[in-house]
Amino acid sequence: MIVKFSTKAGALVMHGDVAVAMLKALGHSGTVPGAILAADLPAALASLQRALDAGGLEAAAPPEPWDEDDQRDDEREAAPRVSMRMRAVPLLDMIQTAIARGSDLMWEQG
Repeated sequence: MIVKFSTKAGALVMHGDVAVAMLKALGHSGTVPGAILAADLPAALASLQRALDAGGLEAAAPPEPWDEDDQRDDEREAAPRVSMRMRAVPLLDMIQTAIARGSDLMWEQG
């Protein structure tokens, strides 16, 4: 599943299990579709930042997709892991922009 986040300022897509983990860290149930009103975004943003700072989202991180035919084991071990903090950066930016513009944050299956 792919989740599409949107505000008045733009949109972004995120892999479903990562998106659900981010939604839960925002203080939402994680259901898709859904929305957070502009007035509630500052608290949601603070909640997500606390979860990222505490490292709590790393346990929820899905395993990296891997195509066994394309890579050898030694290459797989050397591949960098994408942290949840790095995956959250576009969503954090989107939420900060939405707060500045008074926009709601919405998401749906994309």
